[in-house]
Amino acid sequence: MPRSKRAKVVHLSKTKKKGKELTLRLYASIQENIPKYSYIYVFRVNNMRNTYLKHVRNELADSRQLTLTKPSSPHRLFFGKTKVMAIALGLNEGTEPYPNTSLLSPHLHGNVGLLFSPRPVPDILAYFTTFQPSDYARSGTVAPRSFVIPPGMVYSRGGEVSEEEDVPLAHSIEPTLRKLGVPTRLIKGKVALESEFEVCREGEVLGSGQTSLLKIFGVAMAEFRVQIVACYNRENESVEAFARHPDEDADIDEEMEDGANIELDEFVGFEG
Repeated sequence: MPRSKRAKVVHLSKTKKKGKELTLRLYASIQENIPKYSYIYVFRVNNMRNTYLKHVRNELADSRQLTLTKPSSPHRLFFGKTKVMAIALGLNEGTEPYPNTSLLSPHLHGNVGLLFSPRPVPDILAYFTTFQPSDYARSGTVAPRSFVIPPGMVYSRGGEVSEEEDVPLAHSIEPTLRKLGVPTRLIKGKVALESEFEVCREGEVLGSGQTSLLKIFGVAMAEFRVQIVACYNRENESVEAFARHPDEDADIDEEMEDGANIELDEFVGFEG
């Protein structure tokens, strides 16, 4: 039996992929901005949050946090495919668009991005040192400290603040706590615990249930932090390294040498 045309499904959310376009745009934008800025920074993001990264991008757009006078060139931030960014900077002396920009490529490893700035290292380091907002941890995060819910009446902050500054936990949340493994019970409409309950231990990898409990009690254990890894100074054509990722090893330099003949077309199709 022929399929009815009236039953045809039209996907309104269907969009055209822009992988090739975005990759080429990222490559071209990086090379275009190299001669416009005095410094190129490789930065690493710990506990990535799009909201905070957008805040950094907006603040650096007009440099209000770095100087009282607006510079001639606003900062530019790129956070895309690391191999595409490395190719744009050059993988070796023969492929670099400007002298020694390829020295930044070995640092493009992991959750990193590029920051083009007219400001010297001390100003950039000072800005990122002061901007380290806290947020709720996600599954897979290592707990920086322990959290234990004390026995007795359960309060909304789980003992993080004094009882005088806290309020009892709403009874409507008690079923959720039991589903997450907390042995609570209702006593005259109040949520109570017979003995203390350890939600997490310092150094432990958090699971989804633990992160849900931490969020219920308002315990933020993740800190969004931007760390400067390396800086390229266009004036003296040098690169200064500040930090390396704990998981990095000596093989990364060999990987960049092995990829010296990689063409940009190999990465077309990946979003930058």
